[in-house]
Amino acid sequence: MALLNLRTWTPAVRLLMAAMTVAIAAFAWVFYLLVSGMPGRDELRAFRLMPSATILYDISDRAVFAIAREHRIEVPLAEVSPNLIKAVIAVEDRRFFDHDGFDPIRIAGSALADLRAGEAAQGGSTITQQLARQSVGRQKTLRRKVKELLFAAQLERHFTKNEILELYLNKVYFGDGLYGAEAAARGFFGKHASELSLAEAALLAGLLKAPSNYAPTVSTEKAQARQGVVLRAMREARAITAAEYTQALATDVTIRDGLRAPEAFGQYFKAEVRRQLVERFGAVRVSEGGLQVYTTIDPAMQRAAEAAVAASLAEIDRTLAKGRADNAPLQAALVAIDPATGGVRALVGGRDFTASSYDRAMLARRQPGSAFKPFIYAAAVESGYGPDDTIDDLDEPAVANVAWDPDDEHLEDGSVTLRDGLRLSSNRAAVRLLGQVGLGKTLRAARAFGFDDLPNVPSVALGSGEVTLTAITSAYGAFANGGAITPPSLIRRVVDADGVVLFAAAETSRQVIRPITAYLMADMLRGVIDAGTGSAARRYGFTLPAGGKTGTTNDYKDAWFVGFTPSVAAGVWIGFDQPRTIRRGGYASELAVPLWGRFMKAATRGDKPAWVKRPAGANRDARLARGEPVAVEDRVITGDGVVLVAEQEPPKKKKKGFWGRIFGR
Repeated sequence: MALLNLRTWTPAVRLLMAAMTVAIAAFAWVFYLLVSGMPGRDELRAFRLMPSATILYDISDRAVFAIAREHRIEVPLAEVSPNLIKAVIAVEDRRFFDHDGFDPIRIAGSALADLRAGEAAQGGSTITQQLARQSVGRQKTLRRKVKELLFAAQLERHFTKNEILELYLNKVYFGDGLYGAEAAARGFFGKHASELSLAEAALLAGLLKAPSNYAPTVSTEKAQARQGVVLRAMREARAITAAEYTQALATDVTIRDGLRAPEAFGQYFKAEVRRQLVERFGAVRVSEGGLQVYTTIDPAMQRAAEAAVAASLAEIDRTLAKGRADNAPLQAALVAIDPATGGVRALVGGRDFTASSYDRAMLARRQPGSAFKPFIYAAAVESGYGPDDTIDDLDEPAVANVAWDPDDEHLEDGSVTLRDGLRLSSNRAAVRLLGQVGLGKTLRAARAFGFDDLPNVPSVALGSGEVTLTAITSAYGAFANGGAITPPSLIRRVVDADGVVLFAAAETSRQVIRPITAYLMADMLRGVIDAGTGSAARRYGFTLPAGGKTGTTNDYKDAWFVGFTPSVAAGVWIGFDQPRTIRRGGYASELAVPLWGRFMKAATRGDKPAWVKRPAGANRDARLARGEPVAVEDRVITGDGVVLVAEQEPPKKKKKGFWGRIFGR
């Protein structure tokens, strides 16, 4: 009991007991650090995983783009030059193959090497410790250091020396955004890691101590000085001979980035794909997850689109007035879509992605002008009108009791057929036709094509609503695809690093008009290109059968042309971001059609002169061959002179009153 009586302890005993208590507490703390610092099985398994780039493939499954947070290309150790392996071991961890992750001799030896070289020639940490540090962090605390040592010991236990070296050479940072030996070799020298010379390998190995300071893109002098330190270390370690040392020092190293050359095309397309991927999978997974993304882009068509946009803008720029207060450049956009699948084959969102990444093809909403008229005519044909029916009373006010009558610079006659009204782009004919079909009915038909938020006014016939270029181009695809629309898409499928399909696009088309209506509209729109406002496309060498329509907005602020062949629907837009007159008399036929013609000539090179298929609901009219009379509303004469008749009897038209004409009642 006397032992428990603290009063009876001598000062020496008390001091001894206090020391024992402190020692026990310190041991417990160190034990806690050791246990908590020990990496688990999952942590070791995850350590081998490295951020990998997401690769984008074109329509033919060829790699075209990469999305990455860091530039890294994993390669096996066998594909790394022995020169680099020797250089790294000589300067970073000369006893790498002799220690078990921690090297006390290394610590003392590095101090002597630093003195001889006059600078830090060797670090105190082994390669295994440096590798472990990438997992445990770089905080200068005792706990972090203990965990680093434990992690290094576990790496040495679970991996061979060559596996550790391979991991290190794939993970380590070489500066200038380059991770791993392969990316560094390509980024600094434009060659594979397996092809590095002794001089190049020494320069790369020298970067590891302080990549941001020694990178040759930052300071050539520092990079060369550090290269000399590495070569001396290699000579001292007998990794190279004196002759090799001398020759390497005298060798000039050429810096050439063969990895990160600016992408030559498709930057707007890539940006939109990335936006959709991030929205679906998150930014981290997209930039580090090694996804394989199969897109719809056709590189040849994309290049043709960008070349056509550049040529047309340069041509138009020469005609614009100089010295404007606002120096904002004229912009253009183009999108090309496969009408059958909805796949976007080419996308140009502006004249220069570097100057402005805003995608005017996908995002900008502008008034399409007369490019919207085909949807007014399609509503009429769906209601029973034929291409050769006449639109009368064009010399009377378009809307009774309303002080509005649209200008019409293309037609002076008092009547015109639907075919000629569309070919000549008559404003009065379009508004009169809308009145006859009914505003409400026409708007419902237009919304079926995917147009929302259209104004409930007669001027909608002249394109007073706002649409995106992609939306209206997709809608035109219905005329080439039997009346069906497949929503536009840029991604076919997404596969993860393990080959699991994460996303697959479903080609879900919807029928918006009857096949016979689509065929008749395609035939009428063909006349626009052959002998109407789109005929300038022929002057630029485009010769295939095609349909399309121009659109010019008030004060010549926007110029549109949207057209199609059976295999591609393409739309173009030209204008300023802040709407203003492009130039006086700047009709779409002079501005947009040449751009479209240039693109289509290149995009359809090699295509056969096919046209949209005649639907089952249209046959040659045997009654005409027998000389029997056929009512006008049953008769359809195509641009090829073929007389057709719809199997389904069109509904009879009845005269409507004022409110019926305006609101579709």
